[in-house]
Amino acid sequence: MNSPSNQPGYGNPQLDRGGQAEAFDAIGDRYDDAFPHKEGQVAAAEWLVESLPPGARVLDLGCGTGLPTARRLADAGFQVVGVDLSHAMVELARANVPEAEFHQLDIADLRPGGPRDLGRFDAITAFFALLMLPRAEIPLALESVRRLLAPEGVFALSMVEADVDDFAIPFLGSTVRVSGYLRDELREVVDTAGFDIVGESLYSYAPASADVQPEEQIFLRCRRKPER
Repeated sequence: MNSPSNQPGYGNPQLDRGGQAEAFDAIGDRYDDAFPHKEGQVAAAEWLVESLPPGARVLDLGCGTGLPTARRLADAGFQVVGVDLSHAMVELARANVPEAEFHQLDIADLRPGGPRDLGRFDAITAFFALLMLPRAEIPLALESVRRLLAPEGVFALSMVEADVDDFAIPFLGSTVRVSGYLRDELREVVDTAGFDIVGESLYSYAPASADVQPEEQIFLRCRRKPER
């Protein structure tokens, strides 16, 4: 496999996700109002709490407002680092979880050889963060996640089940571009990227906002495969 920095798009410093960031800047804390329960995220965070010792270092990719994930992980005594593309989301996360560390970054910034090095982590979460990428970039993002994880580190992710690639949808008064996979395809992509899937949960979710369609959410609990 070529390294991410050699792949078209992912290592390109001109990569433009401004529209995505602007959409979430405009949405702000209305996101939590539209998705008030987040049972899947809560359950996945509890799996991390049970799997990790106090003081473990955890990266929350696409941290949003910091609720509920970063807040729960910080309450468990973990060293939490969150990243999000949206300035507004990062500011809300800093207010909601002041003891954690948050950065306004693109996932691509964390690639091997990329502009930011945040070190290694015992666990990483990516709840609906990868669906904001074109499909061509998702395996590359997963490779970055694997390299950021300590040996045998754990990874919790979620996606909306949908057979779409970089597809524009209306979302809380803005427009965002999303990608998704059907269940078996997502498992294959994650396995190929170097993760053992140790658990899976499915949720039928109806957001509180009429502007967002009901969705099937897939949550995977994974461990980093040993080096081959």
